[in-house]
Amino acid sequence: MGVRFGSRREQERLLKRLGISLEEIQGVRSVVIETDSERIVFDSPTVTKMVGGPQEIYQVFGEPVVEKKEKEEYVPQEEDVLLVAKQTGRSVEDARKALITTEGDIAQAIVLLQSSR
Repeated sequence: MGVRFGSRREQERLLKRLGISLEEIQGVRSVVIETDSERIVFDSPTVTKMVGGPQEIYQVFGEPVVEKKEKEEYVPQEEDVLLVAKQTGRSVEDARKALITTEGDIAQAIVLLQSSR
């Protein structure tokens, strides 16, 4: 047995009794959500804002277009390479490879090189 809310007007009254206001945001052209691996774009969506206490919740309704991101190759800075090489006593090339593997995390690159002796 599901919960039935009835008309939109009844829903709004119920939310109001619960201390939640509902507002449609007008004139929204697009909403973009970016993650490390993709970009999600909603063109001309319907956006509703719900406010209850200190919280604001935004709902986005529309057809998403998902674009996969190409991962940019990390290029370590020369000063980081020299620091890792000096700290580990390894070659500059080993230090560069370790920094690329750890995506620039100097401490992790040092640990990686020290543990692979």
